[in-house]
Amino acid sequence: MIKQGFDNAKYLTLQSEKIQERIDSFGDKLYLEFGGKLFDDYHASRVLPGFEPDSKIKMLLNLKEIAEILVVINANDIENNKYRGDLGITYDADVIRLINIFKSKGLYVGSVVMTMYHSQPSINSFIKRLENLGIKVYKHYPIEGYPSDVHKIVSEEGYGKNEYVPTSRRLVVVTAPGPGSGKMATCLSQLYHENLRGVKAGYAKFETFPIWNLSLSHPVNVAYEAATADLNDVNMIDPFHLEAYNELAVNYNRDVEIFPVVNAMCEKILGYSPYKSPTDMGVNMAGFCIVNDEACRYASKQEIIRRYFAALDEVRLGRLGKDVLSKIELLMSKTDISLEDRKVVKPAEEKALETGNPACAIELPNGQIVTGKTGHLVGAAAACLLNALKVLAGIADRIELLSPTVIEPVQRLKVDHMGSVNPRLHTDEVLMALAICAVTNTTAELAMEQLSQLHGCQVHSTVALSPADKKTLQALGMNVTCMV
Repeated sequence: MIKQGFDNAKYLTLQSEKIQERIDSFGDKLYLEFGGKLFDDYHASRVLPGFEPDSKIKMLLNLKEIAEILVVINANDIENNKYRGDLGITYDADVIRLINIFKSKGLYVGSVVMTMYHSQPSINSFIKRLENLGIKVYKHYPIEGYPSDVHKIVSEEGYGKNEYVPTSRRLVVVTAPGPGSGKMATCLSQLYHENLRGVKAGYAKFETFPIWNLSLSHPVNVAYEAATADLNDVNMIDPFHLEAYNELAVNYNRDVEIFPVVNAMCEKILGYSPYKSPTDMGVNMAGFCIVNDEACRYASKQEIIRRYFAALDEVRLGRLGKDVLSKIELLMSKTDISLEDRKVVKPAEEKALETGNPACAIELPNGQIVTGKTGHLVGAAAACLLNALKVLAGIADRIELLSPTVIEPVQRLKVDHMGSVNPRLHTDEVLMALAICAVTNTTAELAMEQLSQLHGCQVHSTVALSPADKKTLQALGMNVTCMV
């Protein structure tokens, strides 16, 4: 199993201190563009074992007395019904979800900025909905010539047309449901308006990946490129940083390409540019908190393989083009990774070949591999899950955790009354049945007590998993791949 490779407590301390330093360097206020997810950052926790998924929220809670959150959403994303693939919800629904979560954590949410606004009926309806919830909404408009025409952008005809967003805290965290929402443009627009009001405000970025002080070929950085293969992000050496400091730093193409424009905008707004490179703009201390480089390398290689299988599934469903899959294959080749480096793949394939049925394999915390196959009562994932719980609990293989007398009535319910064509129980149904049995059966109770040990375990299926199986295994904290 993957060992701890990241010191999360050190990260929270260093990152908080660095942000405070950046605020002080500008004087009055800092607009901090947050890239990636503010919470539930499972990619970071997978490639940096020890990184807690809610680390960014915890870090912000250290600064909550001086921080407020500004949520940005692109009006075009609402019109196009863009959705979060990981959550299966639209961007507009995610805005409300984010606001509710931030507030529940004790963070102050100031307002929402609607970028690319041009009075679309669906957008006006959403704005009205937010206002009915007591959320203030400000409109930012398309700017002709953005981002190349700096003189027009930084003028009354550009940022000057945007509504000024009043903020009351020294740290303004600018976040969004996803990429392309207009976070950077919102920050720079606010700098323009703050400067007109005599407020000494600055801009910085908070993005965990790529990690600037790791090498370009480090698996942690390669895993980020695999994760963003559909966005055409490419890691590269920051040429501006190299020229300014004679120091290698890793950044990605979009930040490097836009830096001259951002630099020119800052000079026009502030009268000077505080940064010599896009890496300078970032506030990222993650690289200083890696305590076991080998563990992070191994975990990142596993993530790259996982991304390959995920892309394979998306191509099958028609959601991704084959070019994305080809890019990940190239990254695997460059990093000298093969599918067999994922330890659960071969045992699952061998079990399928041996039985002639779909099969599944789970790697337990001690490195032991447990397999399961599709039978007439349960699917492969459910069988494998039950077998894993038996091994963890020290229950003999011959003992049935769920007897046919328990499973068969559930099968009849599914087929006869709920219209299912597949009588086999999925993982969620198996766990429900096991939980009920645990009330009167001490063996089932013992098996249920092992569920927490499955967190972080690796799983592979020889066939595409049902949505129910995939969702259940992920809810248990397991890292799932499947061949399609």
